Amino acid sequence: MESYARGESSPPLIEETIGANLERIVAEHGGREALVEVATGRRWTYAELDADVDRLARGLLAAGIAKGDRVGIWAPNCAEWTLVQYATAKVGAILVNVNPAYRTHELAYALDQSGLRLLFSAEAFKTSDYRAMVEEVTSAPSAAGVRALERVVYLGTDEWDEMVSGGDDLPADALRQRMSTLEPGDPINIQYTSGTTGYPKGATLSHRNILNNGFFTTELINFTHEDRLAIPVPFYHCFGMVMGNLGCTSHGAAMVIPAPGFDPTATLRAVQEQRCTGVYGVPTMFIAMQNAPDFADYDLSTLRTGIMAGSICPVEVMKRCISDMHMAEVSIAYGMTETSPVSCQTRSDDDLDRRTSTIGRVHPHVEVKVVDPVSGSTVERGETGELCTRGYSVMIGYWQEQELTAQAIDEDGWMHTGDLAVMREDGYCNIVGRSKDMVIRGGENVYPREVEEFLYGHPDVEDVQVVGVPDERYGEELCAWVKMRAGAEPVDAAAVREFCQGRLSHYKIPRYVMVVDEFPMTVTGKIRKVQMREESARRLGLA
Repeated sequence: MESYARGESSPPLIEETIGANLERIVAEHGGREALVEVATGRRWTYAELDADVDRLARGLLAAGIAKGDRVGIWAPNCAEWTLVQYATAKVGAILVNVNPAYRTHELAYALDQSGLRLLFSAEAFKTSDYRAMVEEVTSAPSAAGVRALERVVYLGTDEWDEMVSGGDDLPADALRQRMSTLEPGDPINIQYTSGTTGYPKGATLSHRNILNNGFFTTELINFTHEDRLAIPVPFYHCFGMVMGNLGCTSHGAAMVIPAPGFDPTATLRAVQEQRCTGVYGVPTMFIAMQNAPDFADYDLSTLRTGIMAGSICPVEVMKRCISDMHMAEVSIAYGMTETSPVSCQTRSDDDLDRRTSTIGRVHPHVEVKVVDPVSGSTVERGETGELCTRGYSVMIGYWQEQELTAQAIDEDGWMHTGDLAVMREDGYCNIVGRSKDMVIRGGENVYPREVEEFLYGHPDVEDVQVVGVPDERYGEELCAWVKMRAGAEPVDAAAVREFCQGRLSHYKIPRYVMVVDEFPMTVTGKIRKVQMREESARRLGLA
């Protein structure tokens, strides 16, 4: 049998915009709790949330934001992030998610490449001074690249209040008129993914893409309006804003924000105090929660489900999710930003084997196949090949990158994931490797080429190659092989970290650095990264 599968066709796809879907849910569940921000104690019912979303949306209209304009948000998880997500959807602006871990180098690129007109930003979080970084980027001699940026609104300041109240004098039907011009297939979101070209690519997603993916992902864990979901995963990523927020609002469920950033104790406390029925996380998050010193003191008996994604879940972690966290219906999901994101998912009644040794089976209204990477022909079940996916969930394309889009999505609409997979006889799939050199560090995808391009800017570095090496905590860590310029002093990991600090996201900074005279090469002159990974693990004692 060929490695091809098509998902269920029932229930049908939702053919609504995000704003229209929210309003339909509000009409049904207006009095139910919609959003809880645990850190501040703020709460919204669905009716209250929709009213605040509408007020912000009118503010965007008054600010001159047109359909298709790019509006960015650069902040950790907070209630305002959610308000901006739905307000931009109601006015038809394209929300650009800016990773809170970004530094000036990456921020400038995202602002420039997307043509951002308006940026919502936190002022600061942990060690990040967002205001200072924005000012640095916009005042630099090279700031011509971000000239489209007209306004920055800092959350929690008078600027935010002015934006929200700015549309109070608009005609009552101004927002209705704008919403009437929107279609489910319109682009509504740009999410930057690290690219093999050395620069992030802006995966452009529509209302139909992300609304349906959020709905079906939570449909498969039996979500209803009675559910309450703890969302410690970041909103800037599909895991938070699609599988989390849109998964909840499309069912009338409650979104619970445990903390601005992931904190295991804060998440456990939120589950207990807010009586959550589900919780999301990458495996490292669940490991951190289960290993919290006071884990046994929390009452997690309200939990029944959740989703683990980012990498395959260790068997013991899954067992503890079921036995110690009461998550009998916990699910594993697989996908990528370019597919909104989920393509495969385990079902709530799957056995432990399927939930720990596979990424699940094909999603509703989606097709998957495993193909020979060279010939493109579909391989037999049980054979290894590249996983491809097709359906409503495939992105519109990479923002202003037609050539890169054509390389990723073929003429028949198949998205080539770059992941090597095996489809079992029962249709369940397993990821066995990556045809590209992507590293997954704690659920974050890192393409070595992007890090290499950045490190080429070090004045003493002649050449650099970056590979992933095994890591007990994060799954993988980065190791940079560095060739020094003639006469330069060798660098170490501390020097590389110092060079990257404040300019590159923390998870992209190599943990290990090895200074070498040459790289292992094939007879045709290609870098042998497989050998480099093996040699790195051996030298570092990580095998």
